[in-house]
Amino acid sequence: MTAILADIGGTNTRVALADGRQVRPDSIAKYSNAEFDGLEPILARYMAEAGLTAVEGACVAAAGPVMNGVAEMTNLRWVIDRALLNRATGASKVAILNDLQAQGQALGHIAPEFLRPVVEGKAVPNASMLVVGLGTGVNAAPVHNTPWGRVVPPSECGHTSMPVRDARDLALAQFINGYGDHAHGFAGVEDALAGRGFEHVHAFVTAEAGAPQARSSAEIMAALSAGDPMAREAARLYVHILGATLGDLALTHLPYGGIFLIGGMARALTPWMGEFGLKAALCDKGRFHDFLTAFPVWVVEDDFAALTGCASYLANGGIG
Repeated sequence: MTAILADIGGTNTRVALADGRQVRPDSIAKYSNAEFDGLEPILARYMAEAGLTAVEGACVAAAGPVMNGVAEMTNLRWVIDRALLNRATGASKVAILNDLQAQGQALGHIAPEFLRPVVEGKAVPNASMLVVGLGTGVNAAPVHNTPWGRVVPPSECGHTSMPVRDARDLALAQFINGYGDHAHGFAGVEDALAGRGFEHVHAFVTAEAGAPQARSSAEIMAALSAGDPMAREAARLYVHILGATLGDLALTHLPYGGIFLIGGMARALTPWMGEFGLKAALCDKGRFHDFLTAFPVWVVEDDFAALTGCASYLANGGIG
């Protein structure tokens, strides 16, 4: 089956063709979402440029909740449904996944060179896994292998409460409650760990030091690479909150097959996760400290994993 695939993030959309489970590497194209008013014109342009009038299957991964075959983007004002995919691609077999579901479907199909270990451990074969997205938004989804196939239930856990372990965490949460254009009186995980979350953490650290600064995440990353003390402290606090969040998720889902971090923020901060104590923060759960050492963590460095997951899902008979 020839299928068209789309991975729709908050900023960009990647589109590709697949033959069964195999994504065609030379077919991948990237589009800036800001230049389009929805997914349909992107697919129309891609189909025209590829010289296609129809394909057999279509599957998209959307960064937002999916219910009854309809995706509403969390950080983008787009709505995607089956009728849109049928109309834009001519496909009779269509599927719409949450982006984390697509990433979960890709696990096991990612080449080892694209997996960077950040917390050492031994994964249990065929055990449950957890995929965590850190980018424009934040989300996580468990991945369960069953005798009837792989199950990756949808989730929007990036909007649960930011973990608070001590007085400084509480001060950060209270700061986030009212800071910036996205303030909504609640400090969720995404408000601390998304790209804008890193900006919130840096603003808190600089305000705490008596010299408040408002910087973009790209500017903070550049300062971090240059050894700037405030950027380093912001990264240290970010990694602390990330570890606490992963520890909560590990206790909830028991991912003995491993935890897989995806997204731009995960990849950008990979060099500092060990230095700033990711494993210590993950395991900081009192009497469950030793129990939590059982869960290895990798950063996925494959830009096209969601497309692979979409292809795998369709090839395995997934629809909806």
